[in-house]
Amino acid sequence: MKSQGSLSLHSLPQLQRALLAWYDQNRRDLPWRKSRDPYHIWVSEIMLQQTRVAAVLPRYEKFLRRFPTVQKLASARVTSVLAEWSGLGYYRRARNLHAAAKEIVNERAGVFPRSSDTWRKLPGIGRYTAAAIASIAFGEPVAVLDGNVDRVLRRVLGSHTVRESWDAAQQILDHKRPGDFNQAIMELGATICVPGEPLCSQCPIGTFCRTRGRGGPRSSKPKQRKVSSSFALATRGDSVFLVQRRADESLMAGMWEFPAIDSSVRSTEVLFTVRHSITVTDYVVSVVAQSANPIAKGTWVNYARVSKLPLTGLAKKILTKANIIE
Repeated sequence: MKSQGSLSLHSLPQLQRALLAWYDQNRRDLPWRKSRDPYHIWVSEIMLQQTRVAAVLPRYEKFLRRFPTVQKLASARVTSVLAEWSGLGYYRRARNLHAAAKEIVNERAGVFPRSSDTWRKLPGIGRYTAAAIASIAFGEPVAVLDGNVDRVLRRVLGSHTVRESWDAAQQILDHKRPGDFNQAIMELGATICVPGEPLCSQCPIGTFCRTRGRGGPRSSKPKQRKVSSSFALATRGDSVFLVQRRADESLMAGMWEFPAIDSSVRSTEVLFTVRHSITVTDYVVSVVAQSANPIAKGTWVNYARVSKLPLTGLAKKILTKANIIE
């Protein structure tokens, strides 16, 4: 292996040992780390794509209780999967998860791929996700590269391009414990080698670091755009009025939500407001009471059935605030 930055072939085993020892003592107690079941690991990795750990934690075990095996997931209706995914966002992930489960059950007799190359042939599985599953579940010595790992490598090794970072990640990987090493370097980036001001004094591999926190990619988060919107909440007995997004919508196709109303012309009572963020847009949502059918094509849904529908995250937030669902 060629030397990367200040890390030499001679010092590589020391870095690996130091990082793994730190991980063994300090890793967060996350439910998906208690299993080597490829199904459990796969579900967790898909949930964690573009989603904070805090948001995934209350949903992960609930999802597995509803769909405990890949066979159960494959045999479920996609609407049931979307309903269980509701609130996590990026619903294409759930559709791909369902499609991949069908492929594993119907074309692979329920046998999971063991290599990252084979995982990448399934819907919704990219290079990072394939490597994470294969290394953690099956011990394949293949490295991962996400935002946290990339930041650590750029700081420690001085890598500058994506290709250099992928190469460096593979070169420093501990082949005896590849799954743990991948999780260790991700954990380091998430908790110690953070954007902005890293906690260098607490870093287990600080003596190997070329930059000591300087030179990492600077966070350039786009400014949040603030938008106001209004939705109608109409109830009748034990039913609530909802509308379904069209099947050809580019976002959240087929999901159920409340009918939108024009904020500038509303004249009815505002029951409450909620905040809701999607990527770079921060919505302040007014929920308006309506006693009759909103001017929209929709359906009256019994309270007992509401939680079984694939709801948008905002709809779920409004229903919870209105004490219609828990």
